[in-house]
Amino acid sequence: MISDATLDLVREWLPELLVAAAQTLEMTALAYALSVVAGLFVALGEMSRRRWLARCCRVYIEFVRGTPTLTQLFLIYFGLPAFGIVLPSFGAAVVALGLHYAASMSEIYRGGIAAVDLGQAEAASAVGMTRAEALRHIVLPQALRVILPPMGNSLVSLLKDTSVASLIAAPELMMRADDLTSEYYMPMQIYLVTGVMYFIMAFPLSMAVRWLERSLIRSRLRQRRA
Repeated sequence: MISDATLDLVREWLPELLVAAAQTLEMTALAYALSVVAGLFVALGEMSRRRWLARCCRVYIEFVRGTPTLTQLFLIYFGLPAFGIVLPSFGAAVVALGLHYAASMSEIYRGGIAAVDLGQAEAASAVGMTRAEALRHIVLPQALRVILPPMGNSLVSLLKDTSVASLIAAPELMMRADDLTSEYYMPMQIYLVTGVMYFIMAFPLSMAVRWLERSLIRSRLRQRRA
């Protein structure tokens, strides 16, 4: 059983942890928005007819996916000041996480676009659409059915990966948990509460992704039967 003293301490920690959880959600939302936009540009660049651009995008993807998130975070936070670019810890975390997940997002986009029948783009070209118009009006809307579930899974992973930002003292949930642990010397209790809070934030997103996957499967089955 949990003692009354421990419950009193949990009630004392909760306000600070809730504020930190809100900062974690804000960091997640901003980094995810960056990854969605940057990932699309990287995917389009990789599929470009300009070989130099496609190669640069491929090198970026392989480098980001082949190195730890923490390394990229340190490069941005500690490395960029050497070039006169100084970012606050929160901003550095958003940029590092956003660019890290942009590489994965670009592969999701590329896979979704590749899943669309090539004849769709050829038909759009035959009626006078440019490549950009065909991509915007024909290919991407159909690719959404393929890319939405993995995009949702990336959001859940990103939420959990925000914890690495505590290593550069970015204001988020794990950093506040570390501060409380140093103050109260009760790591088991504090990290357990922190873990529950991460679960409460991530679980609805996981359920939403599963619901979306099932909905898309049912939609495809109805289309096949029609």
